[in-house]
Amino acid sequence: MRLLLALPLSLSLGLLATPASAEINWDRINLAEERAAIEAFQRFDQRLQDTGWKLVRGNVDFCPRVIPSVGLQLQDLASYGSPEVARRALGLTGDFAVQTAAAGSPSAQSGQFSANREVTRIGGDNPNGWEAGEKLDWQRLTRAHDFIDASLADEGAVTVAFADGASAHLTPVPACATRFELLGEGKRAVADGERVVIGIRFPGFAYPEDLFAGAVAHELAHNLLRHSQWLDRHGRRMGNVRRIEREADRLMPWLLANAGYDPSAAVRFMEEWGPRHDGGLLRDRSHDGWDERAEFIAGELAQIEALLEETGKADWATHFRREIDPDS
Repeated sequence: MRLLLALPLSLSLGLLATPASAEINWDRINLAEERAAIEAFQRFDQRLQDTGWKLVRGNVDFCPRVIPSVGLQLQDLASYGSPEVARRALGLTGDFAVQTAAAGSPSAQSGQFSANREVTRIGGDNPNGWEAGEKLDWQRLTRAHDFIDASLADEGAVTVAFADGASAHLTPVPACATRFELLGEGKRAVADGERVVIGIRFPGFAYPEDLFAGAVAHELAHNLLRHSQWLDRHGRRMGNVRRIEREADRLMPWLLANAGYDPSAAVRFMEEWGPRHDGGLLRDRSHDGWDERAEFIAGELAQIEALLEETGKADWATHFRREIDPDS
């Protein structure tokens, strides 16, 4: 795990790609298998969104930037390798549909945002009419999510209409400002200041929920502690990267505690992940060794437990010891 320096976003599964000039031979396409591949991807994405939602809601009292959110994530078939195949596999006439509704969020609680339900309008706009780029284009989907965020901020609500004629009116709740995105390839977990991006082959997906939440919390910590901005000013020298990685490790149990997880799961995550993925003598020296990292995390637990007993919350905005000054 490390801070994201540069990563192009691609939500394509990579399973449906066809050359731009190729004509699809539908006799050779197994639509049931294509749909199953999409739904498998969505199960991983759902787990990421559910965990991320718990973290950004549980820590909302302490985040430096809070936004209104409904926990909704859409999909745009323009981001697939073959939009035509995906459209037919999912039974859609347009390009936009529900991807996930984070458990416990307003979108999930409405009961109207089942995966792959076709979307025809967001507020007063039809996103299917927006210009799309070439296949694998992700920019229109980003525009749709930005549009939802702007509607929630400006109007205090957003209405989403579906292809079956129904609509849902969503009122947001406050959440820490970070998006969670799943990549269709790779096994890294990274953060860029605005997003937490995790590859579908990330080993933590095989862990129990609280340990997986520890991995997500580490990346979220980078964003909440404004590490990307600090590195932009001070440089990405190895010593600087090690300092921000240590801070992110140490904040993990605070974030977990406020999200309802056992804060010691952050230590157990490091003990599970470290021996297999730390790299031993060949590890990147921008990080401490996994055993050192586990010790630094464990060093936070007593203060967290005392605050939980006293106030019911682990107020890291007040009590967490910073190793850098993000405003310097």
